[in-house]
Amino acid sequence: MNENLEAMYKSLGISEKVFAYGQRIEEELKERFAFIDESAQYNQLKVLHAMQKCRVSDIHFASTSGYGYNDLGRDTLEEVYAEAFHAEAALVRPQITCGTHALSVALAANLRPGDELLAISGKPYDTLEEVIGIRPSNGSLAEYGVTYRQVDLLPDDRFDLEGIRAAINERTKMVHIQRSKGYQTRRTLSVEEIGKAIAYVKSLNPGLICMVDNCYGEFVERTEPSDVGADLCVGSLIKNPGGGLAPTGGYIVGKKAYVENCAFRLTSPGLGKEVGATMGVMQSFYQGFFLAPTVTAGALKGAVFAANVYERLGFDVLPDGQESRHDIIQAITFGTPEGVIAFCRGIQAAAPVDSFVEPEPWAMPGYDSDVIMAAGAFVQGSSIELSADGPIKPPYAVYFQGGLTYEHAKFGILMSLQKLREAGIAKLPGE
Repeated sequence: MNENLEAMYKSLGISEKVFAYGQRIEEELKERFAFIDESAQYNQLKVLHAMQKCRVSDIHFASTSGYGYNDLGRDTLEEVYAEAFHAEAALVRPQITCGTHALSVALAANLRPGDELLAISGKPYDTLEEVIGIRPSNGSLAEYGVTYRQVDLLPDDRFDLEGIRAAINERTKMVHIQRSKGYQTRRTLSVEEIGKAIAYVKSLNPGLICMVDNCYGEFVERTEPSDVGADLCVGSLIKNPGGGLAPTGGYIVGKKAYVENCAFRLTSPGLGKEVGATMGVMQSFYQGFFLAPTVTAGALKGAVFAANVYERLGFDVLPDGQESRHDIIQAITFGTPEGVIAFCRGIQAAAPVDSFVEPEPWAMPGYDSDVIMAAGAFVQGSSIELSADGPIKPPYAVYFQGGLTYEHAKFGILMSLQKLREAGIAKLPGE
């Protein structure tokens, strides 16, 4: 059986030595993978319970057009999300184009001129810089009189509680926490750590709105930031919660008043959640959410596999091969542009779509440097599907995520190693 498997990998371009190296590492990860499967089972039951409690029926898959008045499927799906995330309300819409858009809506909906946004996990993800006005941009929060401050994490990536206390003032209205690392070489924050930080913020001022950027973190743990005090929890449906089936969309869950503000910002004052046609995407949204715990588990196994493959070859990886995981992203530092490019070309070559394309760095909107992205995906830009990207700037790290199945994620990592080995950038043990 193993010989047949090796032959199949060989037919797809994986050498015998790379295959054997991967098999040895995979064998050592069985216990770790079993733990991930157990968490997926828990989260699967959590989602199933939410769907049953909200009495999901095939009537909810019906399409609406125009204004989208009385869209029963849309309204019930938002009840499902609120139930699964243990939140008061949810906004789940195809009109939310991406994670950055969802975050932008949540920020603009709940901040007013004269308010201050305080980021307590350091600088937010690159695409939020123009939303906030860190980098000047038309329509930024800064143009509307919203000011911004940030408190960096401590050198050990813990929250700087004294710094947070000193930064909060009479203008502070909202606290921003980014769970995942973005294009930074820091630890991803656990739900437990986020909960303790929120509790500390609330002890200083109970009226502050605590918003968590939950992108890449959904269903990795058994709890979500909304379970530990987050007033708003925000993410993208073409990441974890869409399960690879959602063709677009984003979500915002949290306190009812703040979510309603988001609805008025997304559509129009006076209209809010009442409008927004779903145009045939409801079945994909429901089914994707149902599959999300299992799909996320596959991506998580792929990230653990990647960490062990590259750590043992001497590359800096974050998280490392043994530590606990709180999102699906695996950072690998190569130290050279060539390493980042070769890795991404390996991921692209492993894709089911556009495998024949070679990705190149380019000036992608919203970023301050050229970025290379590999993603031969069924849904454009879907990072729950096998993908990798990174800015072409020091320390020249690549960020790997996704894989609708573990088997595909594993193949992608082996293909990336194959490309790096062929380029003379990586050597197997003993070479």
